[in-house]
Amino acid sequence: MNVNRTLTLMAASGALVAWFAAAATSKRDVPPPIVLATPHVDLQGAALSKEIARLHDRLRPDASPRQPARNLFAYHAAARPAPAPVAAPKPALSETAAPAAPPLPPMKLDGIAEDAGPDGAVRTAIISAGGQLFLVKAGDAVTARYTVARVAADVVELTDTIDHSVRRLALK
Repeated sequence: MNVNRTLTLMAASGALVAWFAAAATSKRDVPPPIVLATPHVDLQGAALSKEIARLHDRLRPDASPRQPARNLFAYHAAARPAPAPVAAPKPALSETAAPAAPPLPPMKLDGIAEDAGPDGAVRTAIISAGGQLFLVKAGDAVTARYTVARVAADVVELTDTIDHSVRRLALK
């Protein structure tokens, strides 16, 4: 009975192996893969990326520029400043020396506004001084030291109330 059982078992396992082998290999034809044509836009994108890469390579020059080169944005070479002369020793302070004048406060003309008036244009100067902004016309005070003498199209004349000197501020 052992032999019958062994032969039956072998026949059953052979049939099972044949069945699995038949399932693993199919006799169907595999269709070829579908190849889509590349759209025209993608072709242009590829050409554009090649051009961009070429231009990027062109931005990196192989040769380094010479150092003492001329300035392409200047019409002539700037004159080199002469060496500063050696200052003579200052004389000793005398008792009769006049006191030094105080430095002028920093002032800047920021702009000029113009309005039409019955007698012509009325100009208003915009002056920054001492961390403040002054909108002044002729005759107005700028700080405690200056008054506006005249406002022109691009210049403002200020009169010093201490020594009556004239200071001009121009637009830059």
